[in-house]
Amino acid sequence: MKVILSRKGFDSQYGGQPSPILPNGTLLSLPIPQTEDMVKFSELSYNGKSYTQIIKELNGSTRQINNDTKAHLDPDLRKDVYSKRRPNWKPIFGQSGAAQGVLRNQKVAVNDLFLFFGWFKQTEFFNGKLRYKINSPDLHIIFGYLQIGEIYYYGDKFPDYALGHPHCDKMHENLKSNCLYVARERLTFNETLLGANTLNYKKNLVLTKEGQTKGKWNIPPFFKELEISYHTLNSFKDGYFKSVDRGQEFVIKPNEKLTLWAKDLIESNC
Repeated sequence: MKVILSRKGFDSQYGGQPSPILPNGTLLSLPIPQTEDMVKFSELSYNGKSYTQIIKELNGSTRQINNDTKAHLDPDLRKDVYSKRRPNWKPIFGQSGAAQGVLRNQKVAVNDLFLFFGWFKQTEFFNGKLRYKINSPDLHIIFGYLQIGEIYYYGDKFPDYALGHPHCDKMHENLKSNCLYVARERLTFNETLLGANTLNYKKNLVLTKEGQTKGKWNIPPFFKELEISYHTLNSFKDGYFKSVDRGQEFVIKPNEKLTLWAKDLIESNC
Protein backbone atom coordinates (compact mmCIF):
# COMPACT_ATOMS: atom_id res chain seq x y z
CA MET A 1 0.00 0.00 0.00
CA LYS A 2 1.48 3.31 -1.10
CA VAL A 3 0.80 6.30 1.14
CA ILE A 4 0.34 9.75 -0.38
CA LEU A 5 0.79 12.86 1.77
CA SER A 6 -1.53 15.24 -0.07
CA ARG A 7 -1.42 19.00 0.62
CA LYS A 8 -4.90 20.53 0.56
CA GLY A 9 -6.94 23.51 1.78
CA PHE A 10 -6.20 27.20 2.29
CA ASP A 11 -2.61 28.36 1.81
CA SER A 12 -0.85 31.73 1.64
CA GLN A 13 -1.89 32.22 -2.01
CA TYR A 14 -5.36 30.65 -2.10
CA GLY A 15 -7.44 31.72 0.88
CA GLY A 16 -4.60 33.53 2.61
CA GLN A 17 -5.20 32.26 6.16
CA PRO A 18 -4.91 28.99 8.10
CA SER A 19 -7.74 26.52 8.38
CA PRO A 20 -9.05 26.41 11.96
CA ILE A 21 -8.47 23.86 14.67
CA LEU A 22 -11.86 24.49 16.27
CA PRO A 23 -12.19 24.61 20.07
CA ASN A 24 -13.81 21.14 20.05
CA GLY A 25 -10.83 19.64 18.20
CA THR A 26 -12.41 19.60 14.73
CA LEU A 27 -9.88 20.08 11.94
CA LEU A 28 -12.01 22.12 9.53
CA SER A 29 -10.05 22.25 6.29
CA LEU A 30 -11.18 25.26 4.24
CA PRO A 31 -11.33 24.52 0.49
CA ILE A 32 -9.49 26.89 -1.82
CA PRO A 33 -11.56 29.44 -3.80
CA GLN A 34 -12.00 28.71 -7.50
CA THR A 35 -14.30 30.78 -9.69
CA GLU A 36 -15.35 27.96 -12.04
CA ASP A 37 -16.72 25.64 -9.36
CA MET A 38 -20.35 24.99 -8.48
CA VAL A 39 -20.58 25.35 -4.70
CA LYS A 40 -20.43 28.68 -2.84
CA PHE A 41 -18.67 29.15 0.50
CA SER A 42 -22.00 30.47 1.83
CA GLU A 43 -23.60 27.09 1.00
CA LEU A 44 -21.09 25.17 3.11
CA SER A 45 -21.59 25.07 6.86
CA TYR A 46 -20.36 23.51 10.05
CA ASN A 47 -22.49 23.39 13.23
CA GLY A 48 -24.98 25.87 11.77
CA LYS A 49 -22.42 28.46 10.74
CA SER A 50 -21.52 29.07 7.08
CA TYR A 51 -17.92 28.83 5.92
CA THR A 52 -18.15 32.48 4.85
CA GLN A 53 -19.04 33.49 8.40
CA ILE A 54 -16.30 31.31 9.90
CA ILE A 55 -13.68 32.80 7.56
CA LYS A 56 -14.77 36.38 8.27
CA GLU A 57 -14.81 35.85 12.03
CA LEU A 58 -11.24 34.56 11.87
CA ASN A 59 -9.94 37.15 9.44
CA GLY A 60 -12.08 40.21 10.14
CA SER A 61 -12.59 40.87 6.45
CA THR A 62 -11.12 39.29 3.35
CA ARG A 63 -11.12 40.35 -0.27
CA GLN A 64 -10.85 36.73 -1.43
CA ILE A 65 -14.03 35.30 0.13
CA ASN A 66 -17.61 36.59 0.13
CA ASN A 67 -21.06 34.99 -0.03
CA ASP A 68 -20.81 34.50 -3.81
CA THR A 69 -17.27 33.11 -3.89
CA LYS A 70 -17.06 29.55 -5.22
CA ALA A 71 -15.25 26.83 -3.24
CA HIS A 72 -13.25 23.91 -4.63
CA LEU A 73 -14.64 21.28 -2.25
CA ASP A 74 -11.92 18.70 -2.78
CA PRO A 75 -11.17 16.35 -1.12
CA ASP A 76 -14.85 16.04 -0.28
CA LEU A 77 -14.86 14.11 3.00
CA ARG A 78 -17.57 15.70 5.21
CA LYS A 79 -21.06 14.79 3.97
CA ASP A 80 -22.87 17.11 6.37
CA VAL A 81 -21.18 20.38 5.34
CA TYR A 82 -23.29 20.61 2.15
CA SER A 83 -27.05 20.03 2.06
CA LYS A 84 -27.49 19.44 -1.71
CA ARG A 85 -25.92 15.99 -1.92
CA ARG A 86 -26.73 13.60 -4.74
CA PRO A 87 -28.18 10.21 -3.75
CA ASN A 88 -25.60 7.62 -2.63
CA TRP A 89 -22.89 10.26 -2.11
CA LYS A 90 -19.39 8.93 -1.44
CA PRO A 91 -16.18 10.67 -0.36
CA ILE A 92 -14.11 11.59 -3.43
CA PHE A 93 -10.81 13.23 -4.21
CA GLY A 94 -10.12 14.62 -7.69
CA GLN A 95 -6.85 15.56 -9.32
CA SER A 96 -5.62 16.82 -12.69
CA GLY A 97 -2.68 18.50 -14.41
CA ALA A 98 0.89 18.12 -13.18
CA ALA A 99 -0.19 16.85 -9.74
CA GLN A 100 -2.16 14.02 -11.36
CA GLY A 101 0.91 13.34 -13.48
CA VAL A 102 2.84 12.63 -10.27
CA LEU A 103 0.16 10.19 -9.10
CA ARG A 104 0.07 8.49 -12.51
CA ASN A 105 3.85 8.20 -12.78
CA GLN A 106 4.03 6.76 -9.26
CA LYS A 107 1.36 4.21 -10.24
CA VAL A 108 -1.09 5.18 -7.50
CA ALA A 109 -3.80 2.51 -7.56
CA VAL A 110 -6.80 0.97 -5.79
CA ASN A 111 -6.14 0.39 -2.04
CA ASP A 112 -3.43 3.07 -1.86
CA LEU A 113 -4.01 5.59 0.92
CA PHE A 114 -4.20 9.39 0.80
CA LEU A 115 -3.37 11.26 4.01
CA PHE A 116 -4.49 14.86 3.54
CA PHE A 117 -2.61 17.62 5.35
CA GLY A 118 -2.84 21.40 5.38
CA TRP A 119 -2.09 24.66 7.18
CA PHE A 120 -3.90 24.96 10.52
CA LYS A 121 -3.97 27.15 13.60
CA GLN A 122 -5.66 26.88 17.00
CA THR A 123 -8.84 28.93 17.54
CA GLU A 124 -10.98 29.97 20.49
CA PHE A 125 -14.26 31.76 21.17
CA PHE A 126 -13.99 35.38 22.27
CA ASN A 127 -17.13 37.47 22.87
CA GLY A 128 -19.15 34.80 21.10
CA LYS A 129 -17.02 34.78 17.95
CA LEU A 130 -14.27 32.58 16.68
CA ARG A 131 -10.71 33.91 16.56
CA TYR A 132 -7.20 32.54 16.18
CA LYS A 133 -5.49 32.02 19.52
CA ILE A 134 -2.93 34.74 20.12
CA ASN A 135 0.63 33.50 19.55
CA SER A 136 -0.55 30.04 18.46
CA PRO A 137 1.80 28.48 15.87
CA ASP A 138 1.15 27.83 12.19
CA LEU A 139 1.14 24.07 11.74
CA HIS A 140 0.99 21.44 9.04
CA ILE A 141 -1.51 18.84 10.28
CA ILE A 142 -2.97 15.64 8.80
CA PHE A 143 -6.74 16.23 8.81
CA GLY A 144 -8.23 13.34 6.84
CA TYR A 145 -7.70 10.20 4.82
CA LEU A 146 -9.09 8.30 1.83
CA GLN A 147 -8.27 4.75 0.80
CA ILE A 148 -8.93 4.30 -2.90
CA GLY A 149 -11.78 1.98 -3.86
CA GLU A 150 -12.36 3.04 -7.48
CA ILE A 151 -10.57 5.27 -9.97
CA TYR A 152 -12.22 7.09 -12.90
CA TYR A 153 -10.04 8.53 -15.65
CA TYR A 154 -10.66 10.91 -18.57
CA GLY A 155 -13.15 9.30 -20.93
CA ASP A 156 -14.78 7.12 -18.26
CA LYS A 157 -18.44 7.63 -17.45
CA PHE A 158 -18.60 9.16 -14.00
CA PRO A 159 -21.16 7.58 -11.65
CA ASP A 160 -24.27 9.64 -10.85
CA TYR A 161 -23.32 10.09 -7.18
CA ALA A 162 -20.09 11.81 -8.24
CA LEU A 163 -21.59 14.44 -10.54
CA GLY A 164 -21.67 17.11 -7.83
CA HIS A 165 -17.91 16.85 -7.34
CA PRO A 166 -15.83 19.74 -8.79
CA HIS A 167 -13.73 17.40 -10.97
CA CYS A 168 -16.93 16.42 -12.79
CA ASP A 169 -17.72 20.00 -13.82
CA LYS A 170 -17.13 21.66 -17.20
CA MET A 171 -13.74 23.05 -16.18
CA HIS A 172 -12.32 19.57 -15.69
CA GLU A 173 -14.33 17.27 -17.96
CA ASN A 174 -12.17 17.96 -21.02
CA LEU A 175 -8.82 17.68 -19.24
CA LYS A 176 -7.16 14.44 -20.33
CA SER A 177 -5.37 14.31 -16.98
CA ASN A 178 -8.60 14.58 -14.98
CA CYS A 179 -9.10 11.76 -12.47
CA LEU A 180 -11.47 10.82 -9.64
CA TYR A 181 -10.43 8.71 -6.65
CA VAL A 182 -13.49 7.26 -4.89
CA ALA A 183 -13.18 5.95 -1.36
CA ARG A 184 -13.58 2.33 -0.34
CA GLU A 185 -16.56 1.60 1.89
CA ARG A 186 -14.22 0.28 4.64
CA LEU A 187 -10.50 0.30 5.24
CA THR A 188 -8.69 -2.85 4.13
CA PHE A 189 -6.65 -2.89 7.35
CA ASN A 190 -9.55 -2.14 9.71
CA GLU A 191 -13.05 -2.92 8.48
CA THR A 192 -14.63 -1.22 11.49
CA LEU A 193 -13.57 2.15 10.03
CA LEU A 194 -14.86 4.01 6.98
CA GLY A 195 -12.69 4.08 3.87
CA ALA A 196 -12.49 7.88 4.10
CA ASN A 197 -13.06 10.30 6.92
CA THR A 198 -11.82 13.38 8.73
CA LEU A 199 -9.65 13.13 11.85
CA ASN A 200 -9.96 14.82 15.22
CA TYR A 201 -7.04 16.92 16.43
CA LYS A 202 -4.36 15.22 18.47
CA LYS A 203 -0.66 16.02 18.65
CA ASN A 204 0.36 12.90 16.71
CA LEU A 205 -1.33 14.38 13.62
CA VAL A 206 0.95 17.43 13.69
CA LEU A 207 3.74 17.19 11.11
CA THR A 208 5.44 20.47 12.10
CA LYS A 209 8.25 20.16 14.62
CA GLU A 210 7.56 22.13 17.80
CA GLY A 211 9.13 25.58 17.66
CA GLN A 212 9.79 25.44 13.91
CA THR A 213 8.07 26.96 10.88
CA LYS A 214 5.28 24.81 9.48
CA GLY A 215 7.29 23.25 6.64
CA LYS A 216 9.91 21.81 9.02
CA TRP A 217 8.56 18.45 10.11
CA ASN A 218 9.13 15.98 12.92
CA ILE A 219 8.59 12.58 11.27
CA PRO A 220 9.77 9.13 12.40
CA PRO A 221 13.40 8.19 11.62
CA PHE A 222 12.35 5.28 9.38
CA PHE A 223 11.23 7.84 6.76
CA LYS A 224 14.93 8.05 5.81
CA GLU A 225 14.53 4.53 4.37
CA LEU A 226 11.66 5.58 2.09
CA GLU A 227 11.33 7.03 -1.37
CA ILE A 228 9.22 10.21 -1.19
CA SER A 229 8.37 12.08 -4.38
CA TYR A 230 9.75 15.66 -4.50
CA HIS A 231 12.18 14.82 -1.68
CA THR A 232 15.63 13.26 -1.25
CA LEU A 233 17.91 12.38 1.66
CA ASN A 234 18.96 16.05 1.55
CA SER A 235 15.46 16.87 2.85
CA PHE A 236 16.55 15.49 6.22
CA LYS A 237 18.29 18.31 8.06
CA ASP A 238 19.80 18.49 11.52
CA GLY A 239 16.79 17.73 13.71
CA TYR A 240 13.95 18.03 11.19
CA PHE A 241 12.64 17.08 7.73
CA LYS A 242 12.23 20.02 5.32
CA SER A 243 9.13 19.52 3.20
CA VAL A 244 9.14 21.25 -0.17
CA ASP A 245 7.27 24.55 -0.47
CA ARG A 246 5.65 23.57 -3.78
CA GLY A 247 3.92 20.39 -4.81
CA GLN A 248 0.70 18.70 -3.74
CA GLU A 249 1.19 14.95 -3.87
CA PHE A 250 4.07 13.32 -2.00
CA VAL A 251 3.92 9.62 -2.87
CA ILE A 252 5.70 7.21 -0.52
CA LYS A 253 6.54 3.69 -1.72
CA PRO A 254 5.13 0.72 0.25
CA ASN A 255 6.85 -0.13 3.53
CA GLU A 256 5.66 -2.15 6.53
CA LYS A 257 6.69 0.51 9.05
CA LEU A 258 4.90 3.17 6.98
CA THR A 259 1.70 1.11 6.90
CA LEU A 260 1.77 0.67 10.69
CA TRP A 261 2.41 4.41 11.15
CA ALA A 262 -0.52 5.40 8.92
CA LYS A 263 -2.79 2.76 10.50
CA ASP A 264 -2.02 4.09 14.00
CA LEU A 265 -2.67 7.71 12.97
CA ILE A 266 -6.10 6.84 11.63
CA GLU A 267 -7.16 4.41 14.36
CA SER A 268 -6.13 6.75 17.19
CA ASN A 269 -7.89 9.83 15.78
CA CYS A 270 -11.21 8.70 14.26
